[in-house]
Amino acid sequence: MKDGTEVQLKSVTLQTYVSAENGGGMNVAVDRDIPSSWETFRLWRVSETEFQFRTSKGQFLTCDGNGGSVSATAESPSRTETFYVEQNNKGRIHLKLMSGIYLQATSIANQLTADYPGTPGWDDNAATFEMTIVANNLHGDYQLANGYGHDKAKEVLKKHRNSFITVEDFNFLNRNGINTVRIPVGWWIAFDHNPPAPFISGSLEALDSAFSWAQSYNIKCIIDLHAAPGSQNGNEHSASRDGSTGWSTSPDSIAQTLEVIEFLASRFAKHPALLGIELLNEPSAANVPLDILISYYKQGYQIVRKYSSTAYVIVCQRIGNADPLEIYQANIGSSNIVLDLHYYNLFDTFFVNMSSIDNIQFIYKSREAQVQALNGANGPLVFIGEWVNEWNVLNGSQRDYQDFGRAQLEVYNAASFGWAYWTLKNDRKHWDFEWNVQNNYLELVHSSNVKTSNVLALLGLVCSCIFLRIL
Repeated sequence: MKDGTEVQLKSVTLQTYVSAENGGGMNVAVDRDIPSSWETFRLWRVSETEFQFRTSKGQFLTCDGNGGSVSATAESPSRTETFYVEQNNKGRIHLKLMSGIYLQATSIANQLTADYPGTPGWDDNAATFEMTIVANNLHGDYQLANGYGHDKAKEVLKKHRNSFITVEDFNFLNRNGINTVRIPVGWWIAFDHNPPAPFISGSLEALDSAFSWAQSYNIKCIIDLHAAPGSQNGNEHSASRDGSTGWSTSPDSIAQTLEVIEFLASRFAKHPALLGIELLNEPSAANVPLDILISYYKQGYQIVRKYSSTAYVIVCQRIGNADPLEIYQANIGSSNIVLDLHYYNLFDTFFVNMSSIDNIQFIYKSREAQVQALNGANGPLVFIGEWVNEWNVLNGSQRDYQDFGRAQLEVYNAASFGWAYWTLKNDRKHWDFEWNVQNNYLELVHSSNVKTSNVLALLGLVCSCIFLRIL
């Protein structure tokens, strides 16, 4: 029952589902035999027993009080959009207003109303619903902090930050030829001593430590703004509360993001370990219009340049259906601009039935052609900012993985700004750079003209390292 959990509610007496008509913005009925998007609600967790229910279009379920009917018309949640959820161990729930009145599904007009008399039991009655969890896929910073609550989350994150990445990891990176770390941070780092709820302080201290350790081992740092206010892609690693993307539709969020860039640039521009600042990670092509993104990138570039004439300004391609040339043609800035591309043979049905040979050939034919074309274009430097030695191939041998990793290293080494591996440490071994190197699944080649570098994550659940190769 974390933030973003998707649920469906079925009346045990009517045997129909609670539905927000038109997906939100209208009345609520209890009249659907088969659930789909109108019958699916995303939870906003207020406490262990109090929740708000958001529709697929973004409105919240709301009820004025005793005797009232529930509608899906509230644009933002408050007390009248908050419900107590009582559960038993058999998937049944009751919904209760803050005033103590229980909701029920009425057979008259199939409405959801706040007028059940007394306290319902768990037998078949109008106030009892079966709750199905449709999806529970968000496990990011927001879910951790709001789920645990401030004090417990602070304890968990302090233990994590003190143990997950240490100075010994920078020793490992240095021994393996890694020369740079790309460090993902969340926007709340700019307010670290008292960040907005539910976020927890401590990430700025961790970033300061990373810069000190990097300097000790002659390693450079890229600060990557991985999570913007409102979320730029709806994924958990952008700290989305419920899977929605609200960054580009909020001028206040964009303005606040620029303030974060100013904070980072002013604090770290003169640090000898700084290599560059990435203005935004993985904006969504489906939800972030190009003109809004380009305007933000241009303003972010100017902010960084106010504090440094040499720091690289890194701009990330939109994820989804987007052509990287859209960034090349934007004229974001005049010097030290880098375009970040993320290459995964995953997350797309295109790769599902590929053999190991097919995957390797795709790297050489498709990826290499794009890298070469962009290298030769009149635009930013090219950075393969994320890739991984993993695919959809089942039961791949060690040799298969070695060949796949070798192909990626050969092609991505040619990028004019280099590459970054996601990630240093991970609970999935093939995503774990350290495991790949130590177990000889990824064979780094060191020479006088080939240098590797790493990127380290210090945010909540984004607990990993990214490796970057700069030629």
